[in-house]
Amino acid sequence: MTTENPSNDGERRRSDASTDTAYPADVLVSPDWVDARLERFVDDDPAFRLLEVDVNTAFYDTGHVPGAVRVDWRTDLRSAAAHDILGPAEMESFLGSRGITEDTTVVVYGDNSNWFAAHLYWQLTYYGHPDVRIMDGGREYWMDYEYPTATGPVDPQTVSYGGTLSPPANPGVRAYRDEVREALDTETKLIDVRLHEEFRGEITKPPGSNEGAVRGGHIPGATNVFWAENVRPDGRFKSPADLREVYASYGFAPDDDVIVYCRIGERSSVTWFVLEQLLGYERVRNYDGSWTEWGNMIGVPIEVGD
Repeated sequence: MTTENPSNDGERRRSDASTDTAYPADVLVSPDWVDARLERFVDDDPAFRLLEVDVNTAFYDTGHVPGAVRVDWRTDLRSAAAHDILGPAEMESFLGSRGITEDTTVVVYGDNSNWFAAHLYWQLTYYGHPDVRIMDGGREYWMDYEYPTATGPVDPQTVSYGGTLSPPANPGVRAYRDEVREALDTETKLIDVRLHEEFRGEITKPPGSNEGAVRGGHIPGATNVFWAENVRPDGRFKSPADLREVYASYGFAPDDDVIVYCRIGERSSVTWFVLEQLLGYERVRNYDGSWTEWGNMIGVPIEVGD
């Protein structure tokens, strides 16, 4: 395990301080916040659990935050019984296998500016876990600024979660296909966070992805706000003022009814997190069926082009 940080990190520390005052620490924590608590994560303190969930699942073995537990989104965050997110019993089993109880503060992070970390955060919010947070900047920021790393796997003791996730505590953060269909031609606003080429229908999935749809395009009336407009070049979230300006420039306001979507629901989880958790929008739903569902359904309308 590497234990030294670079000595010339004053600029990084000042950046962290400004971000911490901008956003509440109960949803977004800085890398320095995690760094200051490494001993608790490494010592298997049941009150804290750190989870790494990457698009590229091989990254964990090359180095990770000390004490971080691996999560494989392909097997851990998808239901074995249905083509869906984890069901209540499956989520309880998953959390218990990671040493997480209802009283655990869960911190999630990952690559690609926290795509699947945000998706796990969204699932835990849907089910009502009391305390879950995202590490700002994710894996890349931690590695780029040479924070401590470890390479060995972390295998916490399995515990019982307690059977409190059924029914989901916050069903209002999720949109289903029928709700999306009913939202067409209403005041509900749709945000498509995919690549412009996906939105226009030129491609049906991002390069390197396997799961796609038979048709390209977007849901009628959707506005394309690329997910990366939420983050700075270093992968951390933009300031509140900058984020408000981004969405105001597209015509969105905090009292709008908003549905966000992408291809499989992970990129749109980032935008959902920004709008609801960071900016306080009143009603934001993540349509996690997203384009792999809508683009494969019979009898639903699509649009192509801009």
